[in-house]
Amino acid sequence: MKNKNQYYEQVAKDLLSAVGGSANISSVTHCMTRLRFNLKDESVPNDNDIQSIPGVVGVNRTGGQYQIIIGQTVNKVYDFLLKTGDLTQSSSSEDGLDENLKEKLTFKSIANNILNKLAGCLTPLIPMMVAASVFKMLGAILGPNMLNLIGTKTTLYQLFTFVGDAGFYFLPIVIGYTASKQFNTSRIIAMFLGAIVIDPNLIQIVKAGKPFDIFGITMPLINYSSTVIPIILVVWVMSYIEQFFKQHTAESISTIMVPTLTIAVMLPIMLCILGPAGNVVGNYICAGILAFGKLGGLPTIIAVGVIGAFWEILVMTGMHLLMLTTMMMIFAQSGHENFVTLGAVAASMSVAGMCLGTALRIKDKDQKALAWSYLIASFVGGVTEPGLYGLAIRYKRPFIGMMVGGFCGGLYAGMTAITAYVMVPVANFLSLTTYVGGQTNNLVNGVISGTIAFVVAAIATYSIGIESKTNKQSNEQIKLVEA
Repeated sequence: MKNKNQYYEQVAKDLLSAVGGSANISSVTHCMTRLRFNLKDESVPNDNDIQSIPGVVGVNRTGGQYQIIIGQTVNKVYDFLLKTGDLTQSSSSEDGLDENLKEKLTFKSIANNILNKLAGCLTPLIPMMVAASVFKMLGAILGPNMLNLIGTKTTLYQLFTFVGDAGFYFLPIVIGYTASKQFNTSRIIAMFLGAIVIDPNLIQIVKAGKPFDIFGITMPLINYSSTVIPIILVVWVMSYIEQFFKQHTAESISTIMVPTLTIAVMLPIMLCILGPAGNVVGNYICAGILAFGKLGGLPTIIAVGVIGAFWEILVMTGMHLLMLTTMMMIFAQSGHENFVTLGAVAASMSVAGMCLGTALRIKDKDQKALAWSYLIASFVGGVTEPGLYGLAIRYKRPFIGMMVGGFCGGLYAGMTAITAYVMVPVANFLSLTTYVGGQTNNLVNGVISGTIAFVVAAIATYSIGIESKTNKQSNEQIKLVEA
């Protein structure tokens, strides 16, 4: 363990130096596989130098962020990075704004900022939602809908059910916390607002259906449990309200008055304006995607295939976070999704298939060994970046094979109109468990879809070949120079 920690610490030191040190970092966070830097000067880091650091899989510049792809050990490198650079989690400049947010606002910068904030609010939820989904999946598999090993009245089935439901029901509270970090405001007050909207008394008022007002303002009767967008909007506005009271309240009474006044002002804003507005937006997004998935016919079938073909390109650019955000909202509010997830799962399996095709076709012993390790990393570990950057991007032709496999797998998923019931945002073979929860035929077709993506990608990659004559000559020249 000590040697591993020393390794992660050295990677962190090398990365810190390569990006220009702590002085050049406005903020840094991480997702499941990447370090995400907001740098004051993005011209400082040299992509080639950073990619040569042991432990780094690849580099990506997108959405105003400098992203360094590490893999599933990113959290360990991140911890040492904070310690080595004397940084804080999601550290930012003193006024709470990243340097890039002070630049001239354009449509692109506004869109990037919205995407980054959404990703920052929702990405930390993934471990919780995965765990909750797994418990719901166990209840579905062992329960009367599939294996019928446990009845609905058994304590084990009830345990799986309430644990799985809790991960989604209490989303407003948890998102209150993650959103407060993004908007640099009080964590506890933000969580308190999340707790208010799902308080049993408020839910009882909503169920009763009788008119209710907040300080004389009529409140729309809405159940906010398992919602996503409303609390993000609420915490965003709250960050300004709280800051106002901090600046205009005497220090002697600020401890009492600031949180009390903030809540008092936010109650009508939250329950009468932002909450209903966010709920409408979230419902329209979810209903639109679910409706498109249910349309069936050629448009939907092809669309799922296109998602399967291009999903990994979205991953490389970071744009998949927008799709993941939408998927999380849909799963939280409806409990299932029948469009985006289908293509994403097929794409994940196609990466593993591409690695297999490359491993079988490539002749260089060292590169063949790496290809096999990338296959294991993808199919078992759920990390697609090594295969993407180490094979698909490096040799280019395998990228085509991967896209063909993803398209075919997605096409079959669209043709059979399968539904994803469990959110499993991992890219290994366990992603196929997303189809557990409905009829057995749904799971069977889901597994067939993944198998098609894997097999077709492997065959297509092997058939197309690894590199052209030009690439071979270039690689030979590189080896001669290195020698």
